[in-house]
Amino acid sequence: MNVILAIKQYISKMIEESGPGMKVLLMDKETTSIVSVVYAQSEILQKEVYLFERIDAGGRETMKHLKCICFLRPTRENVQLLAEELRMPKYGLYYIYFSNVISKQDVKVLAEADDQEVVREVQEFFGDYIAVNPQLFTLNITGCYQGLNWSQNALKRTVQGLTSVLLSLKKCPMIRYQNSSEMARQLAENVRQTISKDAALFEFRKTDVPPVLLILDRRDDAVTPLLNQWTYQAMVHELLGIYNNRINLSNVPGVSKDLQEVVLSAEHDEFYANNMYLNFGEIGTNIKELMEDFQSKSQSHAKVESISDMKAFIENYPQFKKMSGTVSKHVTVVGELSRLVGKQNLLEVSEAEQELACQDDHSASLQKIKSLLSNDKVTQLDMLRLVMLYALRYESHSNNDVSGLVETLKRKGISDKHRTMVSAILEFGGRKARGSDLFGSQDPVAFTKKLFKGLKGVENVYTQHKPLLHSILDQLIKGKLKEAAYPYLGTSQLKDRPQEIIVFYIGGTTYEESLSVLQLVKSSPGVRIILGGTSVHNLKSFLEEISTAHQGHTPSQISSRR
Repeated sequence: MNVILAIKQYISKMIEESGPGMKVLLMDKETTSIVSVVYAQSEILQKEVYLFERIDAGGRETMKHLKCICFLRPTRENVQLLAEELRMPKYGLYYIYFSNVISKQDVKVLAEADDQEVVREVQEFFGDYIAVNPQLFTLNITGCYQGLNWSQNALKRTVQGLTSVLLSLKKCPMIRYQNSSEMARQLAENVRQTISKDAALFEFRKTDVPPVLLILDRRDDAVTPLLNQWTYQAMVHELLGIYNNRINLSNVPGVSKDLQEVVLSAEHDEFYANNMYLNFGEIGTNIKELMEDFQSKSQSHAKVESISDMKAFIENYPQFKKMSGTVSKHVTVVGELSRLVGKQNLLEVSEAEQELACQDDHSASLQKIKSLLSNDKVTQLDMLRLVMLYALRYESHSNNDVSGLVETLKRKGISDKHRTMVSAILEFGGRKARGSDLFGSQDPVAFTKKLFKGLKGVENVYTQHKPLLHSILDQLIKGKLKEAAYPYLGTSQLKDRPQEIIVFYIGGTTYEESLSVLQLVKSSPGVRIILGGTSVHNLKSFLEEISTAHQGHTPSQISSRR
């Protein structure tokens, strides 16, 4: 079960089926993202694809010598655009692939438009999602809650994306869902109806133990997306933002032009692949080693004194250039993370967050938050984050001071709209919204400080929090997940412990949960888990999600003084 591999195989097959010769790849906005996340442009160029075009872009040239591979989502708009294209074809031959099931009616529309008989192939390839890591996918939907119910467009898109994941992995699962969430039940029902309707597509070879699809609702754990992160991939997303593997560094002081936008992809960057789940201190050590390795190699290349030296340099040049690019990219990214950690007092902020998430010491936490709210280094975003965490943690505490803290936010210049996020988080993920005991199972005695080592200026920080997902999956793997809380859809039940699990989070998942999945897989031989969500959140996108759920609109940008 590897979602990156599943999508890559589809794309390779599309390109190979058109045979030798020069090709153009014609996509829409979403399929462009689906392809670019798993394939570097240089890799596709090696497969004789010389041009990448968008079907909705005007003014494309006619190039009859090119074969056209179309990879499109089966939307009404795309079908109309493709029908217009086929009436006046710009390319020699067309090989058409839809990322999901297309209706017979739409195929008929295309057939009628193909007067010049340029279409050689129409197929469904189920790559209708973004494969972020081998075990993590997203649908890039923020705002799936309308009020606290499904937005109908988001529900439809989620069903399409989730069934396409199942088809691409060739799985026909038993479905379990979070019983406290009506949205989880609705999604489970819709996925089952799609599987029944397209039963022929889901006829895969039966395994001894059927896979399980587990559908969860973000509202059951609103704490995880609120926390600052300390592993590389999660930290980059939290502080800089990752979208389709791209990071915008244009605001970094003194950044060079070629590093204003960088790509972080474990598929194409060995250093990132080896470090994405390590903590910040370890990355500091590893980046130092990467630089030293590069410097020693570049010094040996500096001695180009003979023809054989020159030959050796030219032979190694692509590798050398690639390594140079990798070093400068990661030094820039880690340097910026390090700057922000110091500038925004993030070690102290994170320590307070972790205590709120994992301990139960009301007066100590309240004092620490008040002290941080009076600290000018702490950003508005982090102030809001702390007060929201406090509100969730001490919602029913007799001495809670949520109103006092919200008043302090007002004095610090945080707008009305953003202060309402404190009450919005309680409506979204407070005690009444949850089906689980989010805080009750924490053991303060087990709470320990972990020493970050290696990077100068990083001292102690708490990294104790484990997402609720960790215990849910742990129970599922051991066959102990309560059926009353997570019922099966339909009458059949799993007799054995599951070996293949696909988890999906309505309302978005996080890189911290992705790390938890990885840890569980390592400690559970024979178990494979894929995690997905409507989106992959950092705090900013999570605030948007809560805002739409709360009042049906998106918040304006919060000043984070970055």
